Amino acid sequence: MSLLKYESQIREPLVGGNKDYHQVTEDIISPIETKPTRLWYIGFYISVALLLFGAYSVYREVTYGIGQWNLNKTIGWGWDITNFVWWVGIGHAGTLISAILLLFRQGWRTGVNRAAEAMTIFAVMCAGQFPIWHMGRVWMAFFVLPYPNSRGPLWVNFNSPLLWDVFAISTYFTVSLLFWYSGLIPDLATVRDRAKTKLRKMLYGVAAFGWTGSTKHWQRHESLSLVLAGLSTPLVLSVHTIVSFDFATSVVPGWHTTIFPPYFVAGAIFSGFAMVQTLLIVVRKVMNLEDYITIGHIEAMNKVIVLTGSIVGCAYLTELFIAWYGQNPYEWYAFSQNRANIFSPYGWSYWLMMFCNVISPQLFWSSKLRRNITVTFFMSIVVNIGMWYERFVIIVTSIYRDFLPSSWSTYYTPTIWEIGFYLGTFGLFFTCFFLFAKYFPVIAVAEIKSILKTSGENYKAKMTDIEKADAEKFYVEEVEHAH
Repeated sequence: MSLLKYESQIREPLVGGNKDYHQVTEDIISPIETKPTRLWYIGFYISVALLLFGAYSVYREVTYGIGQWNLNKTIGWGWDITNFVWWVGIGHAGTLISAILLLFRQGWRTGVNRAAEAMTIFAVMCAGQFPIWHMGRVWMAFFVLPYPNSRGPLWVNFNSPLLWDVFAISTYFTVSLLFWYSGLIPDLATVRDRAKTKLRKMLYGVAAFGWTGSTKHWQRHESLSLVLAGLSTPLVLSVHTIVSFDFATSVVPGWHTTIFPPYFVAGAIFSGFAMVQTLLIVVRKVMNLEDYITIGHIEAMNKVIVLTGSIVGCAYLTELFIAWYGQNPYEWYAFSQNRANIFSPYGWSYWLMMFCNVISPQLFWSSKLRRNITVTFFMSIVVNIGMWYERFVIIVTSIYRDFLPSSWSTYYTPTIWEIGFYLGTFGLFFTCFFLFAKYFPVIAVAEIKSILKTSGENYKAKMTDIEKADAEKFYVEEVEHAH
């Protein structure tokens, strides 16, 4: 039989169309070399406008104090920490796609990993701002860093999960940035070699670190990718686990539960994959990359979404069961009255969360819906709305009624400046993403080429023809031998 078969013919191609190496380079690099489309300019200007509004909202908070946000004696954490946890969660899918799927040699990651890695970096940049501005006196932000000091009574508390947030998120950001940039180097060299102007040649040349594509360069690139993948894999688990400790180590009913670490990690992957879907469905359409981000890629990610959505649903039911089984009246009251009771002030947010995160993803058990672009795009937005409400429910419904009814707060609603800060992080995220899409290859050219001859549509067809010929030849030889 033929030795040309490297991948099962049953699997659909990961690269569509009649592509060769040169055509792959043209399709992915050309958008960088031409003027952006009108859609790009419209999206970019909207993002910058949101970013400016967010900057003004932060200015109001820093100038006039934390009172600009509608926080009070009972609800000390509102939209700010909700958004922090949500953005950290968004950043998880990039590292999962990059690191874990690389270690498991999953070929379908090649079409989506570059954009997912960039999304991780931008999401962590957005997340890191919330705790800093929440301090009120932002010029004291360096207090959270564990450095030797002589300020008398100020000692670093290594038992605090807030301190470990600083460790985890800064490490996660650094490793993700290195992973993303090291993967870009071969493609930056390609852009450098195709550059028409001296300035572009110089800038991309500096960014490519003198890459020549020699065997030694490729060996070091492969080794570095595996090392960074190995470092990133435990970070996927540790970062959101430590974020969950911000709640799980407290004594607030609804927070002190040991299920938070795995449930936060599953929820982070769930929301992260949904955001990757939202971005890539738009990118593949605007930049004509349907042959590289295929229906097969979208279906594979939808399978991860339905899996992690089911895990999250299991965690919600476990929380309810343990609150009832544990016979702690305060814990059971937090779940049965503050959350699950549809007539309580925030009951609507709990059931909205349940619908978005548990019920709606079950649609993806249907192969037809998993492969439907419109349904996937709509569902990716629904999932991220649901995951935002999950964080809101955990934070606000657990603390707006404490042990003393006399201190039960009035209904919490965010101010325009809290909303503005949140919108500003969207502005930062999409401004960065638009610039990334304009000046860097959105898809990893070198990685697509590495799977082209095993997973390209036209190569698969050729291999099938060769295998048919081999099978016929084998059959004829067997018949002749039998006679």
